[in-house]
Amino acid sequence: MTDDPRFPDVMLLAAGLGTRMRPITEDLPKPLVPVAGIPLIERIIANARAEGARRFVANAHYRADQVLAHFGGLLKVSREEVLLGTGGGVKRALPMLASDPIFVMNTDAFWPRGADQPLGRMVTLHDRGEADIVLLCVHPRNATGFHRSHDFCLAPDGHITLDYGAPVIYAGVALISRWLFDDTPDGPFSLNRLFEQTLEADRLMGVVLDAEWFHVGDPEALAEAERRLA
Repeated sequence: MTDDPRFPDVMLLAAGLGTRMRPITEDLPKPLVPVAGIPLIERIIANARAEGARRFVANAHYRADQVLAHFGGLLKVSREEVLLGTGGGVKRALPMLASDPIFVMNTDAFWPRGADQPLGRMVTLHDRGEADIVLLCVHPRNATGFHRSHDFCLAPDGHITLDYGAPVIYAGVALISRWLFDDTPDGPFSLNRLFEQTLEADRLMGVVLDAEWFHVGDPEALAEAERRLA
């Protein structure tokens, strides 16, 4: 853990509709779905706080009032009247985020608190100046609730490729340089746009999570995560 006051701000992606999690999300936004008694978003915040994160912003759209009520003013919330996608949501919230780079964290994937501290390694890698985005990656053998073989390959030098290195899954955490949003649309767009841009420029790198990783995307994955955490 670091007490560095400059630890990057964290953007929590919490605006999605959670359609694959129905019927659980018919009355509850997905970030507030409990896993073994703890809401998903609280597990993600705990992962970040364990390494020194202190400043958080979340976006909200579906059942946004419940997200706002959950935090009771203790967390900045960027409310989206229209869904802006992962990239558009971050861009809209940039005025609330002071640091450069910033962490962007999905709110449906986590690792057991204390099992690893990968965020500091991501910051160290970004500070080397070789990457504009650093992704948290996980080996498929450590992933629960993920239904594809892999997303990328991770080369021995830490660069992310499409075909060279160990197959890895994107674990839902990205450390992103602010300037990458300068030439992006003001409306909806996906962070994949920035991932592809930096991949093509050989400026996309990754850090491997050394812990079990849970992706809670549907009721079956939720049940499996709770079984394994029991």
